[in-house]
Amino acid sequence: MARLRVDLHDEEMRDRLEGLFWELAQELLRLGTSVILEFGSWVRAERDEKRLGARALGVGVELHYLDVPAEELWRRIEQRNNERSFGSVPITHEQFERYCSVFQAPDRAELDLFDDPAVP
Repeated sequence: MARLRVDLHDEEMRDRLEGLFWELAQELLRLGTSVILEFGSWVRAERDEKRLGARALGVGVELHYLDVPAEELWRRIEQRNNERSFGSVPITHEQFERYCSVFQAPDRAELDLFDDPAVP
């Protein structure tokens, strides 16, 4: 989005891009290519959609979830805010708190719906 000069907080544009990425991911899966998605995982319904969509294509699906305390996440965001690297957008503490209130961490029952990580 930064390369396209799109406001990273433009949720409508983000949704359209994620829809396009998911279409492309499904095409790659049909062709036998592995895909890593770094979106669509904030809430259970999004994870279910991606898992069930991939399963319908006959492929295995892994979910890699790192349970990091909010304090550590905020520390990392502050560090990134200070570094101002290309493509990053500052996130305020208020935005961070809103994001935390929306996120639904996967529980054990949900994690069991996914395949065990493949070991190369």
